Amino acid sequence: MKGSKVLQQYSDRSASKTLDQHKHNRDGGDESEIGRSSALERRSSVRERRRGLQHEILGKELFRLLKETLGENFNSFVSEKLSVVAGDISEENLYLKDSTLRDHIYNQTDVILNMAATTKFDERYDVALDINTFGVKHVLNFAQKCTKLKVLVHVSTAYVCGEKEGLILEDPHQMGVSLNGVPGLDIEMEMKLVQQKLKQLRHEGATEHEIKLAMKDLGIK
Repeated sequence: MKGSKVLQQYSDRSASKTLDQHKHNRDGGDESEIGRSSALERRSSVRERRRGLQHEILGKELFRLLKETLGENFNSFVSEKLSVVAGDISEENLYLKDSTLRDHIYNQTDVILNMAATTKFDERYDVALDINTFGVKHVLNFAQKCTKLKVLVHVSTAYVCGEKEGLILEDPHQMGVSLNGVPGLDIEMEMKLVQQKLKQLRHEGATEHEIKLAMKDLGIK
């Protein structure tokens, strides 16, 4: 959608960079019709966010075409079209502390692209639950408050199969049904279990390494 204002959440920057460059190519290189984008970034420091934007996104080969087209106007164009804001999808309201900024995003966003996820197979259960489960819930809740929203795009992980074997069909999963087919999965109870385990480990004086291993084991169970 030309001219749309986009809010992006991502942890894998390659996905975000590809979309930005593809958008420019797809629209025939008419940069004047590219809408404004805001990228949610967990870095809290303004300096760190700017460094990440320059070195990890704009400095890549993917933006070569746009740089060649705009020449010395590239940096000013990017400043006008792209902003990086501090946030975290594992928190309510995406951890946007500035109420003025939050309200602005609520009232101006046309498209939300959620690509934030952890894709490690042996991730800590608390981290995976925070980002891949509650993160999606928080994005959905945030999207419902966006008055001009036209579309929410959620890019999921590559596949989910649980412990199934053989031919695995790409069937939709029903709410509350786990990958082993047992109904009654309660994510709030899962989070409560995680918090209780973390509290127990810290009470016992476990090291950070021991807590990390315990959280990985909990996820496997």
